[in-house]
Amino acid sequence: MYKTAYYESSLSEYAFLITGGAGFIGSNLVEYLLKHNAGKVRVFDNFSTGCKNNLEEFRTHPAFELLEGDIADADACRLACEGITHISHQAALGSVPRSINDPMRTHQVNVTGFLNMLIAARDAGIRRFVYASSSSVYGDSPALPKAEHQIGWPLSPYAVTKAANEQYARVFGKIYEMETIGLRYFNIFGPRQSPNGPYAAVIPLFMHAIKGNTAPVIHGDGEQTRDFTFVENAVQANVLAMLVKNAMTYNEIFNVAVGERISLNQLWDEICTIGQKKLSPLYLEPRKGDVRDSLADLCKSRKILSYQTEISLKEGLLKTYNWFLNGVE
Repeated sequence: MYKTAYYESSLSEYAFLITGGAGFIGSNLVEYLLKHNAGKVRVFDNFSTGCKNNLEEFRTHPAFELLEGDIADADACRLACEGITHISHQAALGSVPRSINDPMRTHQVNVTGFLNMLIAARDAGIRRFVYASSSSVYGDSPALPKAEHQIGWPLSPYAVTKAANEQYARVFGKIYEMETIGLRYFNIFGPRQSPNGPYAAVIPLFMHAIKGNTAPVIHGDGEQTRDFTFVENAVQANVLAMLVKNAMTYNEIFNVAVGERISLNQLWDEICTIGQKKLSPLYLEPRKGDVRDSLADLCKSRKILSYQTEISLKEGLLKTYNWFLNGVE
């Protein structure tokens, strides 16, 4: 993965901070930056959800740094920003069910921690601040596809925290002349995404089920749809956002997706085909806070950010299956 350069100029003069860099998306971004000769790549993570194994292959790289700390600690955030030119803020507590079970902790990490990082970046003079938002911000809006300017009421505490991030980033951009860029992720999946724990995402759970020859659980009737997006596409969006020179991108939000939707039932059938298995899912009650249908409008991302969907859903599923099966893409 990551043979293609998404930015033509050298990265050697830049120092990148990846918060949550031991996580699924963050560690993939670290891999890209190191493969393309970034001057410095510092990971800031408390390993509450991230995994040290995700960073093992990078530890001996001369441009790699690891700072263990918590974004809820303002002093640690200031330390993390020293000598940095660009920030990709991936650190967060994900999962709608987790936020419903523990809204206070989700707020502390996703809102207070986010604000700590914004303040630390401002005080360090770091202008470019790219951050992970979520399609959950679209909430109860029935419109399809989802366009950035048209959102609804949030359906979960998690969605509220991501909406708050977008508001804080916009205000900091306007008041403090920072270049904030938000990326609304639509169900990112791929290598290094863990199937373990009570809040694991659906594709790694499906992959784990295929590998173990066990029936997966689907909440609801399985006809709910999602715009599943391979992680390499999300990495591309982050790289473009961190390095783009177009002022029209500053203090804006961009969808990161494939622009196609598939039901969970269809998704399971695709994964069964890849794994050459035939298993029937176990259907349980729908989960609170989940949206019914999701599909991204990519017009703005393509036109202004120059984002392209490099990897299709089927190609991404095959790469992910190979990784789950063999540990390689």
